[in-house]
Amino acid sequence: MDKFTQLTGLVAPLDRANVDTDAIIPKQFLKSIKRSGFGPNAFDEWRYLDHGEPGMDNSKRKLNPGFVLNQPRYQGVSVLLARENFGCGSSREHAPWALEDFGFRSIIAPSFADIFYNNCFKNGMLPIVLPADVVDRLFAEVEANPGYQLNVDLQAQTVTTPSGAVHPFEVDMSRKHNLLNGLDDIGLTMQKQDSIKLFEVAHKASQPWLFN
Repeated sequence: MDKFTQLTGLVAPLDRANVDTDAIIPKQFLKSIKRSGFGPNAFDEWRYLDHGEPGMDNSKRKLNPGFVLNQPRYQGVSVLLARENFGCGSSREHAPWALEDFGFRSIIAPSFADIFYNNCFKNGMLPIVLPADVVDRLFAEVEANPGYQLNVDLQAQTVTTPSGAVHPFEVDMSRKHNLLNGLDDIGLTMQKQDSIKLFEVAHKASQPWLFN
């Protein structure tokens, strides 16, 4: 998993509340357990004018010009600005996979669904909860200023606007540590690799009949 320390990135505003995981990555695309390859189908039903199926050549599909992520000014985004209860619905981990594969490294919203929020940290993305009035101001600033970027500093736990306004955010210390060091659940386990090997050797020695 890639480390997350500090990010200065272009922001895209998704001005919808209660965006569920089926909207983020529709169910027909949940046919792989690989973490990559889902980005082209992120927000598929909003992003394209036709119905998408696995294996389709997305480059030949008609884009919905009214969908925010298709607008030229938001190409190359890495920060998603969203409304309350983002990531609700099913617990599919494919949702953060799709967003990360699209290019997002951080999502800012007034609130998140719990399981989605947890899955973001496990997949190298930083979900940030800011007060609703602050999010309202950010929406207004993004829409009024093409090329609007935010600086997200995980170590300092701050979001800084182009005007210099600083918005602090809270994050669990263990999750912060894992993101700063690029550690997912597998990475955390591998930190104990030497102890695991010693246990396996002792286990085989004490109960050799289990390994015949």
